[in-house]
Amino acid sequence: MIKSIKNPTFINEFLLCLPFGYPTEDNKMINKMKKTKLFTTATIGIWLLVLITSCKSEPSQECIPLKTANEQLAANLKMYETTWNEIINKGKLDLINETNFDKSITLISSPKKIVGIEGFKAYYKNYLTGFSNITFTIVDAFGQGDKIVKHWNFKGKHTGDFFGIPATGKDVNVDGVTLVRMKNGKIAQEQDFLDNLEFMQQLGIIPRQ
Repeated sequence: MIKSIKNPTFINEFLLCLPFGYPTEDNKMINKMKKTKLFTTATIGIWLLVLITSCKSEPSQECIPLKTANEQLAANLKMYETTWNEIINKGKLDLINETNFDKSITLISSPKKIVGIEGFKAYYKNYLTGFSNITFTIVDAFGQGDKIVKHWNFKGKHTGDFFGIPATGKDVNVDGVTLVRMKNGKIAQEQDFLDNLEFMQQLGIIPRQ
């Protein structure tokens, strides 16, 4: 049997060790502050839920810019993928025009940039005349604002002149990434990244070690 504890000091120290503490005025104030914080957090959560729900149903003035930006990005991605599929896989080089591309379309390359519709078209013509049995696949594409990132794969047989390189009859299978900038729903800038050493080795131009 547990005997009663008559030492008030011991009891006070015991109560202070409990999770809920001794019911002093300070603790009452702390508990009140915790309840206020909990209420505020719950209120903010409900407000965010209402805002998200309203954006999905009837957009408010705050939601409209975000909804418009998302719709524009979706349209840009669809247009971009469709355009390059038609150009490379179906050989429709004339789609490189002012309908799909900004008139100052820029390909960031080395040693110098290629600027303008005609220069851009001449550059990519090398792929269509240099290779046959082409399969160009956009593995993934995503973006934010007016920017798009494209992961692509290019397969083909080198059967024609390719930037001055005579046909080797070699098959190539290369992956790359392109950084894209859109402008008013048109393609305005591109920069390609790929393993050029691997590309040249597949063509047989550079021997593998």
